[in-house]
Amino acid sequence: MKQNELKKKIYEIIFEADTFWGKTFDVALIIAIVLSIFTVIIETYPGLPPLLTTVLTVLEYVFTVFFTLEYGLRLYCSPRPRRYALSFFGIVDLLSTLPLYLSFFFPGIRYVLVLRSFRLIRIFRVFKLFSFLNEGDMLLRSMKASFNKIFVFFLFVVILVISIGTLMYIVESGRPGSGFTDILTSIYWATVTLTTVGYGDITPVTFVGRILSTLVMLTGYTIIAVPTGIVSAAIIDNSRRSRRVCKGCGRRLDHEALYCKHCGRKAPEEKDGGTPGIDLNQENMS
Repeated sequence: MKQNELKKKIYEIIFEADTFWGKTFDVALIIAIVLSIFTVIIETYPGLPPLLTTVLTVLEYVFTVFFTLEYGLRLYCSPRPRRYALSFFGIVDLLSTLPLYLSFFFPGIRYVLVLRSFRLIRIFRVFKLFSFLNEGDMLLRSMKASFNKIFVFFLFVVILVISIGTLMYIVESGRPGSGFTDILTSIYWATVTLTTVGYGDITPVTFVGRILSTLVMLTGYTIIAVPTGIVSAAIIDNSRRSRRVCKGCGRRLDHEALYCKHCGRKAPEEKDGGTPGIDLNQENMS
């Protein structure tokens, strides 16, 4: 009985954010996560004094021990440890502790500790910012709905880049001072130019090459707007669906709901992309 009570108490503190101690623990955890991330970032800065480097290393070990104990306690008090361990937060919690231990065998992997920043998502639960999570869910749905269109567009861009790079190689190769030494280099130039990044490490030297380069730059501005428009249209569509209202009780309907979960009335169909309003006659009758 005492062990079960202990597990229940630890569970309320670690997993619940509605109690005083639960919220206090979550706030302390968020502060520890932020400080640990800054510790890893500052540690990479060159020319730090040896004393400061030692302090940062010690802090890194302290934070890792704290997060390891926290992860162990979560497994200990969770009613379903396996489910927690395989959940998104469970995997992130584990990945935030492993790198320091693995750094004894693979030194460079310790900087993967910045993955702890994903744990800051808990701030939405602590401060009741669930509306932000709903907006994020709508964004994910919009991106998922746009995936096929974006994939086709991406494939088109890849073909376009290969074609432009090959054409540029034909025009510029063999010219004195030209950096277009092979087709792969030319494709790299086409990618950089078409995305309007423009490093300037490779530039055309012929008149025809400069004309082609100008056309590629202008095309880049047009192409960049396409995926943005695809996702924006999907977001608008999802936003309209999420604002659907039941004509019977006037309450908001769930995404893609066929019937109202409150009154059981059939959900109105979307017409012209609009959002059906409340049936005033029904509302007055009720």
